[in-house]
Amino acid sequence: MLALSVQSHASSGALASGEIEFSPKEIIFEHLGDGYGWEVPFDHHHRIPLPVILFGKDGFHCFMSSKVTGGEKYVDGDATFFIPKEGDYRGKVVQLLPDGSVYRPWDISITKNVCELFIACLLVMWSVFAVAKWHRREMYKAPRKVRGIIESLIVFIYDGVIKPTLGDRSPKFAPFLLTVFFFILYLNLLGLMVIFPGGANLTGNIAVTMVLAIFTFLATNIFGTKHYWKEIFWPDVPLWLKFPLPIMPIIELFGVFTKPAALTVRLFANMMGGHMIVIVLTLLIFIFAALGPVVTGATAFVSVLFSLFMLVIDVLVSFIQAFVFTMLSTLFISFGTEKGHEEHKESQEVTADAKPA
Repeated sequence: MLALSVQSHASSGALASGEIEFSPKEIIFEHLGDGYGWEVPFDHHHRIPLPVILFGKDGFHCFMSSKVTGGEKYVDGDATFFIPKEGDYRGKVVQLLPDGSVYRPWDISITKNVCELFIACLLVMWSVFAVAKWHRREMYKAPRKVRGIIESLIVFIYDGVIKPTLGDRSPKFAPFLLTVFFFILYLNLLGLMVIFPGGANLTGNIAVTMVLAIFTFLATNIFGTKHYWKEIFWPDVPLWLKFPLPIMPIIELFGVFTKPAALTVRLFANMMGGHMIVIVLTLLIFIFAALGPVVTGATAFVSVLFSLFMLVIDVLVSFIQAFVFTMLSTLFISFGTEKGHEEHKESQEVTADAKPA
């Protein structure tokens, strides 16, 4: 579907008649970027409008994106808004001031990415509540159909990743880790779709993957044990590696921040790369169109074939990347919450004292 949307864009209207220059770069980044509307499949000139919410020079303004996405200027009271096609504010709603200058208002619009973020959150909540409701009603009966698939994924992640790694700490961190898994999985799958409610490449947005990695970073360090912090600032290595030059503590402290960075870049690069490959393969049809109908036909067959193959691979990658992110987050949290020998001894003494005589 993604390939068909790109073909529609590249072959539509003025581009097909040669009135405007064909720019693969603009097409690629337009499909990978955010927008104030949702593209209609096979009709790139029309979009599903979304709310534009701005705080300009004269207060709040709210209107539908259809009033400005076609290049028009929208007048709301004494304020005029439009979307410039070039310059520093290209593709963003700006306010035209009386002196002819433009002002970039505070933008809290419900864009395509924001809307898909809400949709993914609703899907995650529906998945969890549907399985929970089933087991409250049917107790130990195994659910079927979609509920059965969701429960299989929950059991697979919990029993295969979380419980073997975290042990008795699993109940504490499982809700967060399972939420992260399903959230990333739904975002990945929605990004492969063109029609509503998909089409936004959120996991190919480094800001989104960075926020997810920051949550793992906070969970690792806020719940970090004394043993974890000791291994960072005073690791069990020869003294000359710690004093007078704190070589190992600096390396360990640097590793605290490289772990979330690795999570951020890994998910972002894999999902962005997959989408970009599909779009580039489809655009080859139009790049080679100038070489004649025979070359165009052969290129179209090969490009569509490889695009379909890459889409199938991307479905598998969507699951793998959600699994890898969850697995690495589990490992990082496990490192942070691991108890040393002294803490294990203290906990055993507390447990022994708590037992009745």
